Order: sequence, then C-alpha cells, then structure tokens
Amino acid sequence: MTLAAALALAALAAPAVEVGSKAFTESDVLGEIVARVAASSGTAAVHRRALGGTRVVWEALTQGEIDVYPEYTGTLVREILAGERIDDDAALRRALAARGVGVAAVLGFENTYALGMRRAAAERLGIRAISDLLRHPGLRFGFTNEFVDRADGWPALRSRYALSASSVRGLDHDLAYRALAEGALDVVDLYSTDAQIAQLDLVVLDDDRRAFPRYDAVILQRLDLDARAPAAVAAIRRLAGAITAGEMTAMNARVQLEHADPGEVAAAFVARGLGLAQAPAARDGLARRVADRTLEHLVLVAVALTGAILVAVPLGILAARRPRLGRLVLALVGVVQTVPSLALLVFMIPLLGIGARPAIAALFLYGLLPIVRNTHAGLTGLAPELRESAEALGLPPLARLRLVELPLATPAILAGVKTSAVITVGTATLGALVGAGGYGQPILTGIRLLSVPLILEGAVPAALLALGVQGLFDLAEQLLVPPGLRAERG
Repeated sequence: MTLAAALALAALAAPAVEVGSKAFTESDVLGEIVARVAASSGTAAVHRRALGGTRVVWEALTQGEIDVYPEYTGTLVREILAGERIDDDAALRRALAARGVGVAAVLGFENTYALGMRRAAAERLGIRAISDLLRHPGLRFGFTNEFVDRADGWPALRSRYALSASSVRGLDHDLAYRALAEGALDVVDLYSTDAQIAQLDLVVLDDDRRAFPRYDAVILQRLDLDARAPAAVAAIRRLAGAITAGEMTAMNARVQLEHADPGEVAAAFVARGLGLAQAPAARDGLARRVADRTLEHLVLVAVALTGAILVAVPLGILAARRPRLGRLVLALVGVVQTVPSLALLVFMIPLLGIGARPAIAALFLYGLLPIVRNTHAGLTGLAPELRESAEALGLPPLARLRLVELPLATPAILAGVKTSAVITVGTATLGALVGAGGYGQPILTGIRLLSVPLILEGAVPAALLALGVQGLFDLAEQLLVPPGLRAERG
C-alpha cells in the first residue's frame, strides 16, 4: 500500500477536524493553513471559512460546532474575556481552560489594531501619533463595524485619547481602504499585517498612549480535541513560532492584491515553511463553482420555503376563521419581518449553531408573512354569497374550506408564496455569513477582495434564480388556478 493510500484510509477512519475562520483575509488564510497541516497527519480536516465576526466564531468553538480557529490575544483579553482579570499568559490559559478551550500554538507574529492615514494628508497636517488627532476634530473617521463596538476598539480609543469624532462611520474593512484612497475618509482602522498599508503608502499612527494591547496570533482549540484527534493536534502544534509578520503580510498581499486563492497561498506556505508536501490544488472551474453554490442555495430556499408554506397557510386560515386571534397572528409574523436579517441569523446561532440550520430557520421565519397575509386576504375577500351558497348545499365547514374557499383563494395564496420565494432567494445570500454557503459566498469574498467578477459570480446566478422561481410559480398558477378564476383575476 502506498503512503498516499495509507493516509487516505487513516483520514476516513479518523474523526474530522472542523477548522473555522473569521470573515477577513488573514483569518481565511490561517484557517486554510491549519486545515492543511491537520490533514497532513492523516486526519480528515474541513475548513469552514468566513463564519462571521469574533463572537460568532468563538460561540461556534465553545459549542462544539468547530474544533479550531485562529485568534489574537488582545481580542481574547479585551473582548471575549472582558471583565475578567487577566494579567499574564498563565491567567489567560486558565480562563480559556475553564471554557474547555486551549492554545494549540502561538504562531510567532503580532497583528495589532492601529489607525492609519494617507501619507500626504498626515504630513500636511503634522499628524504622527493618535494624540495628534485631537488638534483636528473635523477629520472623517471610517472604522469596521466590529471595531466601532468592540471594547478594545473605538470605545478604548475614545476613552484613552478623549477623542470625540462626530463623523465616525462603520463600514467593511476593505471598503474603508478604498474610501481612504479616494479621499472620502481621513482616518481608518488598520490591521498591522494588512497589505494595503504598503500598497497605499499609509502612515501608521503611533499609539502613544497605549490604548491597544498586544495581539499575538494564536490557534485556539477545544481541549477535547486532544483525545479525539491527537495526531492532528500534534501537527497543528508544529505551527508554533512558524510564521513571521513579514510572511503573514506577504500572504495577505497575494490574496488581497493579486487575488490568489487562499488555499493555494496556504499550500505554498505549508510546503515551503514546514516542509510538508502538498498535492497541487485542483481549482474548480466557474461552471463547477456555480453548480455547487446553486445546489447549496437551492437546499436553503427549498427547505425554508416548504416549511413556511406548511406553517403559514394553516396560520392564514386560522386568522381568517378567528378574527381576534387573526389580528395577533398577523401582528406576530409582521414583527418577525421587521427584525434585520443579519441580526436574526446571529440570534439563531446559540440555538442552532452555524451552517445551514440557522440560515434555514431565519429564512423560514422571513417567509411566513407574505403567505399568511395573502391566505388571510384571499379567504376574507370571498364574496359572502359564495359562502352562503356552499352552506345552502349542506357542506360542513371543512368541506366548504377544501372544496370552495381554498380553490377560490388559490390565486391570492400563490401570489403570497411567489413573493415569499423571491424574498427567500435574495435573503439566502446572507447565509454565507454563518457558514451556510450558497451564492453569498462568492459575493462576500468579492466584497472583501474588491473583485467584481467574484461578486457577479454570486449576484448574477442569484438574480437568475429569483427570476426562474418567479416563472415557476407563474406556471404553477396556470396549472392550479381554474381558467375562470384566472380570467376574473385578469
């Protein structure tokens, strides 16, 4: 038996290691490196990339949805474990162990928060340190949304430096760089290993009052992984001290500036830096990628929409038959519709974990209102004489509903289902934020890398699918609605 065959059999026998990463380039690359190093031990490893922000990925780790992910010590101390007294590395490890988490490897580089400006603007205004910003209150600040709210982000800066910027805007990290380059912003938050710092010739402002802690890059793991996949953990520990800040910046540059695939960049580092042979990555063609994303998207939409129909039609019937209760039903499904989709996805994570389940649950809830409302409207809008005729024929209530009322209300119900389906197709793109895949994956990656082709790779099929779904329900209406009702409706 060849070595490759032996490793393949071992991978099938061993439990899979679930590697997670946050929704930014460096975390994606590190997640790929960890997954490839774990796989080199003969253990199956899966990288669940771009799962969201810090809290989302941390919750996924502590709940057992993933086993490993890259993190930073400053984030652990100031954000995740905020409120606990952590004075040194030993205290940090104790606090993590109390939550079933350990540090598999300290990677060897720091990626700290910083503030940056265009060099020409900084020199013209004489700004070299963060405290110099106090002399220029009119500057326009653009920070990542997470940085705006994190305890170690803007709140820490505002407290330590007494900054009171009146025009702090929250936006995506990579879009902030574009806005800075175009002159729409004056100051943005940086990660110190970002490739754009050198590309755009930015000045990194000195944190002269030490608002930011150290952000040493580490690999966190669930402690029970030692027993479940000891070979993978031993392999991951080889990453200790293996990556310098320069190497990490160079890898970020290949992805962010040259649009290289993170998997290829990771494979090159693992082969070069650790001496672990990596099979050449087989890159899927555009057709294959779109087909895979289409299948993922269709599963999300089909399961959520089917559930919504099965629940919403009976709720609409109940609302029509019991007016008082109906007002409450319509109000409740209306309130659900007002909850921002991203917030609803995050709310689902503690209950359902990450992946398709929270996405399907959120899509199901969003799909209820159009169907409930249209079912209610279709039934309550029937002419009274039609009900009276059915009663005169001696039909019991359930027979009247099945044979008379629902057929007559079918055009309205189908219109609600069609609306719900189109909404679900579009909203399902946000499922990529919690690891559900679908068309949102290339869209989010394209936004992060400022790649229009990647954005279009997800946006165009999503639009075509929405049109296809609408056409499918138009056809269903032709088949299910009697000609007389279609003519009357027209």
